[in-house]
Amino acid sequence: MTFKILLNEHPQFGLTVQPGNSYPLGARVRDGGINFCLYAREARTVELLLFATPEDPQPQTTIRLDPKIHHTFHFWHVFVVGLKAGQVYAYRVDGPYYPETGLRFNRNKVLLDPYARSVVGWQNYSRQAAIDGSDNCAQALRGVVVDPLPYDWEGDRHPKTPYAETIIYELHVDGFTQHASSGLVPEKRGTYAGLMEKIPYLQSLGITAVELMPVQQFDPSDAPSGKVNYWGYSPVAFFAPHRQYSYRQDNLGPVDEFRDLVKALHRAGIEVILDVVFNHTTEGNHEGPTLSLRGLSNESYYILENDKAYYKNYSGCGNTLKTSAISGYLILDCLRYWVSEMHVDGFRFDLASVLSRDTTGEPLHNPPILWMINTDPALAGTKIIAEAWDAAGLYQVGHFAGERFAEWNGPYRDDVRRFVRGDNGVVRALADRIVGSPDLYVQSQRDPNYSVHFVTCHDGFTLYDLLSYDSKHNWANGENNRDGTDANWSWNCGVEGPTQDPTIQSLRLKQAKNFFTLWTMSQGTPMMLMGDEVLRSQQGNNNAYCQNNELSWFDWNAVITQGDFLRFVKGLIGFIQSLQVFKHDHPLIVTPQSISEPAIIWHGVKLGAPDWSYTSHSLAFTLSHQEYGESLHVMLNAFHQPLIFELPPLLEGQYWHRIVDTALAAPEDFCEPDMAPKVKQSFYQLEQYSSVILIVQ
Repeated sequence: MTFKILLNEHPQFGLTVQPGNSYPLGARVRDGGINFCLYAREARTVELLLFATPEDPQPQTTIRLDPKIHHTFHFWHVFVVGLKAGQVYAYRVDGPYYPETGLRFNRNKVLLDPYARSVVGWQNYSRQAAIDGSDNCAQALRGVVVDPLPYDWEGDRHPKTPYAETIIYELHVDGFTQHASSGLVPEKRGTYAGLMEKIPYLQSLGITAVELMPVQQFDPSDAPSGKVNYWGYSPVAFFAPHRQYSYRQDNLGPVDEFRDLVKALHRAGIEVILDVVFNHTTEGNHEGPTLSLRGLSNESYYILENDKAYYKNYSGCGNTLKTSAISGYLILDCLRYWVSEMHVDGFRFDLASVLSRDTTGEPLHNPPILWMINTDPALAGTKIIAEAWDAAGLYQVGHFAGERFAEWNGPYRDDVRRFVRGDNGVVRALADRIVGSPDLYVQSQRDPNYSVHFVTCHDGFTLYDLLSYDSKHNWANGENNRDGTDANWSWNCGVEGPTQDPTIQSLRLKQAKNFFTLWTMSQGTPMMLMGDEVLRSQQGNNNAYCQNNELSWFDWNAVITQGDFLRFVKGLIGFIQSLQVFKHDHPLIVTPQSISEPAIIWHGVKLGAPDWSYTSHSLAFTLSHQEYGESLHVMLNAFHQPLIFELPPLLEGQYWHRIVDTALAAPEDFCEPDMAPKVKQSFYQLEQYSSVILIVQ
């Protein structure tokens, strides 16, 4: 069946329109045209708007879908012959507007396809126009039809690095290269193309995976007045790469540039993990804009209050995506797309515990969407990592759903911070964190590398600020310092903020080395924050979500000015990458004897006698993998005075050699194994607040 439909007040051409198919959702190039399909339950009319250019105020052609021909169940579909990839499109959807019953159709609002793979219209876009009562067509976002097939992947292959050999680097695409010191031409700063030019730096650091803060298209204007949404946890189109990070601004440019980045990272042996946000959207609460899901099927996509005019807010961002069937399809289709067509290697799920709630918001023991992700064959070779909590108090670290999800280990962050700053009552917990948190992950023989351990991440203090501020300083955010967490477990080492006092500067540097020493000596998958390796500071701001400026950017001058510290970090990462004791995939055996399997022996200042008391501030342990002839001895002193530690006796002709002593100045603070000095005594004195790593040679 074929129809000729021409609906434009000033027609320039006619289009051949056919009924189309209800699968797949989105806009797909096929058979000499494009099939459009949209889910819009209870809609009465749907119009497909076709634009000649991204910024045209009105569509060149409007196709009104006949419900008798283009409507199957809750799906609206049409096939338009002759259209090609690059076509700009959007929708108008009309229906009942009764917010108190969950219905929010609004014909005045032009809507973005939830499956749009590229988003344009930003030059004229107005978030406010999507909120008020006016027709916002001239200021609305539009999708672009993308055909993924023509792109040449040049034989690209996923690195498939095991968790046991993975070092994750969490970075912000814009902030990594936006600073003038990046050495990039201005138009490439803050782009996927700019990040490509910094791949050699990541390789030199020993990074095997980058975890990109949100690159799903988000709304930068979803921020307080006068601010910008910098972090990107405000999605508007789950399938589309964020256009503002693209050097190329043609209709298909961001898609190809992102794929170029992935391909280049893979050539360097670096995996790409996306920080994905499926817990909410930028449409916010009942006062937010109507951009897409709200105007298509509000109650299908969002968890509503009993008074359905309002949204349940488990995300802390105004609304919560419902784990309904249609949302589940959206999430799975999206993940499959990023893997199959964009070649990414994994995902970190922001506030993942939201996805364990049912359609009313109650926690589920076996949440269907998480088990579907866990068992999906298209995702079987990917890394899936959960931030196993949400903004409404649901905390699931240690018992998140599924067999494959790794987890951000929040207790590791807190307990390591507390030990290093010298808190009481932490040593027993620290020991658990060092061996992969078996107290949290109680499953027998669970792979310890499914614990992603970190000291800092984007959310909170940077490493240097952790050592420079006792409390947050978020005044620049314009919220009277109310935003951001107060649970920082930080210590300013004697002065709040910057100081020229050499004693305090020395202590901060030593503590930073202590953090990295613990981070590398711990079992699990280590993740570090962009810039911590050069002591990047945000001036005490622990919630820089709206700070798209030098406060948040990576200052590349620090690669030189903090070269000694960078050398220390590179050395530590390279050191653990050379040892099998950090590359196995089963729990360490805790034993007082030498065995062939990877093992650990706990000590205190006295051999075999760890001090688990409340007032203890020291711990030592011997790590060994005798099958490979590896034996390390690690000593930690978080006390305010020096402590003398006994060293394990060795066979005749063997000696302990000092790899790390954080109390020493560069270059003695880290020594490569072939240059490491011999320790001739049977004991070692650790200065206050210091760490030491020895190796048998």
